[in-house]
Order: sequence, then C-alpha cells, then structure tokens
Amino acid sequence: MPVEMTRQRFEELVAEALDLVPAEFAAAMDNVVVLVEERNFEEPDILGLYSGIALTERMSDYGGVLPDQIFIYREPILAMCDSEEQVVDEVAITVVHEIAHHFGIDDTRLHELGWG
Repeated sequence: MPVEMTRQRFEELVAEALDLVPAEFAAAMDNVVVLVEERNFEEPDILGLYSGIALTERMSDYGGVLPDQIFIYREPILAMCDSEEQVVDEVAITVVHEIAHHFGIDDTRLHELGWG
C-alpha cells in the first residue's frame, strides 16, 4: 500500500538527502537546482530526472544558461514504498542517482557502482 505523506514532509526528506551529499561533491555542483514535482507526465513511473549539461560535457564557452534541473518525483516514489523508512531510502538513492548524472556518470556506470 502506498505511503501517505504530505508534500512538505517529502520535500524535507529531499533536503535531508541533499545534506548527506559529501561536502566536496556539494561544492562542485555548479548551476543546478533540485525540484520536487508530483510526477513526470511523459514518463509517469520514473523516480527522478536530470535535465541539463553534465559537468563533463561543459566547454569553455559554457555560461549564461539557465540552471540544470534535478527533478525528484513524489508520487511514483510514494507508490513504490510501504513505509516512511523506505521513502527515506528511495529519496536518498534517487537524489544520489540524479546528482551522479550532473557529474557525467551514466546509468551503466551507476549500475556497476551498485546505484542502479
């Protein structure tokens, strides 16, 4: 049965997951914002999405662009979890997964690292 959770509590969990990112990685995150949305309307079952230009793909002319976006999708995460503890774990995994994309790490490498 999906977990019932307010949007405010879910956003708190996302903020807590971001606080767990090691300081050296957090400091290296450049021009990126993390947003909570209810769901992705094109792919309603995905948990998160990175939209932007990964740090590894930015060239010397990078600048003057809108921030990259990391979306964390509340409804599919809540739907797959049976407890708040599971939500906490899944939010943390999803946040790390999408931040990894910001650093240029693709899904194949994430799976190799155990973050699939």
